[in-house]
Amino acid sequence: MGHEINAARVEWNPPAERLRELSEKMPNSQLTEFGNVAVKARVDSRSTRSTFLVDDSTNATRQTITREEFDRVAAAQDAYIAGCHMVVVDGYIGADPAFRTRARLVMEAANANVAGMQQQLYYPAGDGYDPAAWEPDTTVIYTPNLPAPGYPDDRLIAVDLSANVTRVLNSDYFGESKKGGLRMWNNIVYGRGGLALHAGCKVIPAGGRPRCVLIVGLSGTGKTTTTFTTQLGSKPAQDDFVGLMPDGRVYATENGCFAKTFGLDPRYEPAIYRATTRPAAYLENVSVDETGTVDFFDTSYTKNGRTTWPFSYVDPWPATEIPAAEFLLILNRNENIVPGVARLSPAQAAAYFMLGETTGTSAGGKDEEGKFLRVPGTNPFFPRNMADMGNRMLELLEAHPLQAYVLNTGRVGGGEDNPDSKKVRIPVSSAIVEAIATETITWADDQDFGYQVAGSVPGVDDLEILQPRRLYQRLGRLAEYEAMADRMKRERKEYLTSFAGLDAALVDAIA
Repeated sequence: MGHEINAARVEWNPPAERLRELSEKMPNSQLTEFGNVAVKARVDSRSTRSTFLVDDSTNATRQTITREEFDRVAAAQDAYIAGCHMVVVDGYIGADPAFRTRARLVMEAANANVAGMQQQLYYPAGDGYDPAAWEPDTTVIYTPNLPAPGYPDDRLIAVDLSANVTRVLNSDYFGESKKGGLRMWNNIVYGRGGLALHAGCKVIPAGGRPRCVLIVGLSGTGKTTTTFTTQLGSKPAQDDFVGLMPDGRVYATENGCFAKTFGLDPRYEPAIYRATTRPAAYLENVSVDETGTVDFFDTSYTKNGRTTWPFSYVDPWPATEIPAAEFLLILNRNENIVPGVARLSPAQAAAYFMLGETTGTSAGGKDEEGKFLRVPGTNPFFPRNMADMGNRMLELLEAHPLQAYVLNTGRVGGGEDNPDSKKVRIPVSSAIVEAIATETITWADDQDFGYQVAGSVPGVDDLEILQPRRLYQRLGRLAEYEAMADRMKRERKEYLTSFAGLDAALVDAIA
C-alpha cells in the first residue's frame, strides 16, 4: 500500500501531540499520576496462533495461508477501511542511512495509542518528508475492530513477505504493530547476508575501548533489564532487535523502547523506571486505579504490562556508532541445572542459539507462561525455515568470532516453591556481565555439558549458582542432577536433528 489509502479520512504522519490527543479520547484510556496515557487493550499479548505467512512468500511450511486467501482478507480489510478514520505513521526501521528501511503503519484512529507508540519506535522520516513520495519497504495495515471469522479468536495477522505487507485484524495489542514491521525486516536482513537477532545491545567501556555486547533472549527473560543495567558506565544502544552482519557490524532498528513493566522497581531498574514515569511515555495493560495511581506489581489483568518511550530518555549510545560485536549473551530463564554463566565455543554458541531454551513468560500469553520452551534463536518472528537461522548464525560466528555465553536469569535447584533453590538476582547477573566484559572470570571445564563454567566471578560469592552440580551434590540430589543432564543432552540433540537442512556441526556441538 503506497500513498493511495481509500478511507473516509486520513491523517498523514500526525505529530506526537495529535496522536496523544486522539489517544486520550479513547474510552479505554486514562491519564496516570505521571501524566502519561494508559490504555487497557482487549488483547494482552501477541497472537501467535493467529499469525499466518502467505505460502508463496516464504520457505516456511507451518501456519501458512494461500495467496488467494490473503487477497480475500486484504479486500475485506480495504473495504472496511473505506469507511474509517485512519492515521498513517511513516518512519524508518534502523538509523544508518545506508541500511535503514522505510516503514509505514496504517492504523484506525480509534486506536491511536498504537500509532503513538509506534511513532516513538520508528526513526523519524525527517524534515523533507513528503507522503506522496514515501514508498515504504514494509507496511503494517492495522484494523483492531474488524474481526477475522474462522481464525483463532477471530483474529488474524497475515504476512506477505513478497510485498512486505502485514495485515492485522481484531487485535489492539501494540506488539502486533512493532513485530509486524520487524518480522518483515528479518527477511530483508537475511536477504542482505546478515541475521536479525531478537536482542538488546549495549556498549561497555572496558580494556580501554568501547565493547559491544549483544543480549539474545525471548521476551520476558531479562533482555531489557540486562541491556539497561549499568556496568562501568555502559550505555544501551538498542533494546529489542538488531541486525548482525558477517563483519560483526551491528545495525540498530528502533528509536524507542517497548519494555515490560511487571515488577518495575526504581531500586533495580532505575533507568527504565524513570523513562516509564515520564509524561510522554505510553502505558499498555498496566494496572491504574480510578485516581490514576499506577501499580506495577498488580497482575489482576495481566503480567504483560508494557510501556513505550523514546530512547533519548536513557542517554543511549549513538545508534550509528556501535562498534563491531565482541560478546554474545544467550539468556535462558531456567529453574534447574543451567549455571549462572557458561562459556561456549562457536559451534556450541550456534547450537544454544538455535535451541533457544527458556521458561515462557506472559509476553507469549497464557499458552507459554510458565512452560519450558524452545524457540530457535529466541526469535518467534523469524519468517523463514528455522534451519536458515541456525546455519546463518554459524556462518556469522565463523566469519567474525564472538565470545559467547549462556546466562541463566532464573533459578538453580528448582522453582520458587523449592526452599533449597537459588534465584539468580539482577546484581548477580550484572556482576557476571561486567566480568565478561573485563575478562576477569576464571573458567573450568564442565564434565557434563562440554562447555566451561565459572570457577570465580568478581562480585559473586555463591559458587553453587555458578556450578549447580555443587548445589545438587550438597543437597544429596546428585542422581537427580545427572539424570537431568543426560535427558537434556538427549532431548537437545533430538530437537536440533528435527530441523531438516541444519548444519550437523550444531548437533555435534551438544556434548
